[in-house]
Amino acid sequence: MKVRIGLIGCGVVGTGIVHLLSKNGGLISERDGVEFEIAKILVGNVDKPRPGVDPALITGDIEDILKDDSISIVLEAMGGVNPGLSYAQRCMEAGKHYVTANKELMAKHWEELNAAAKKGGVSLSFEASVAGAVPVIRMLMGSLRPNRMSSVMGIINGTTNYILSQMAQNGTGYAEALSDAQRLGYAEADPTADVEGFDAAYKLCILCGLAFGVRVKPDDVLREGISKISAMDIQLAKELGYVIKLLGIGKDNGETVEAHVHPVMIPQHS
Repeated sequence: MKVRIGLIGCGVVGTGIVHLLSKNGGLISERDGVEFEIAKILVGNVDKPRPGVDPALITGDIEDILKDDSISIVLEAMGGVNPGLSYAQRCMEAGKHYVTANKELMAKHWEELNAAAKKGGVSLSFEASVAGAVPVIRMLMGSLRPNRMSSVMGIINGTTNYILSQMAQNGTGYAEALSDAQRLGYAEADPTADVEGFDAAYKLCILCGLAFGVRVKPDDVLREGISKISAMDIQLAKELGYVIKLLGIGKDNGETVEAHVHPVMIPQHS
């Protein structure tokens, strides 16, 4: 069985998808009996060099994906809300299953996306939008669904976790740790979304919606980042037996849901 894919975005993540399917496509087919083939790749700049990516697959027109009836699944690796929302709605309303890791899009436009999926009779999958290496979305939508949950809490941003770990383990200052994270590709050139807690807030909105069945919007989240944390803060926490981590915390109080993202002192062996 062959499944043809439309890919939106071919930056670091999109190129990684292309290379992964090229490398492990045979293994996937052997295990599951499904052969995945990328049919079209939508990009913003068609002239940009993309090593390892077939130029014949590149297009700058979403219509090339929408009008190709052989494409049954669209993977979005672009990020952002504009034109991400429009692309997602149009693809699903055209009857194409949609897979995204775009946590900002899911957090801000949950209702519109689910409405488009229902209208098109397709699935909307977003497992990678929160803790991609941990199947938390799958658990909340599956085996944990019948349970009543009162709280969710966790480290849900890798960039800030790396920075705070460097500060704690090596005595590195915030600016130096951030610069190191950028050099290694863990942090963007503009790290605001990560270090000021926006990324974690988007993810927390998704988790709260699934865990508590209550729509939480990004503006509802009390948010504080890590940019004001100093080496002295880290050292004082260490002397008291704690580490500082940026946590996403959601609590169902029965009548209301609390959602906040901020640095927290937690026991070193938590």
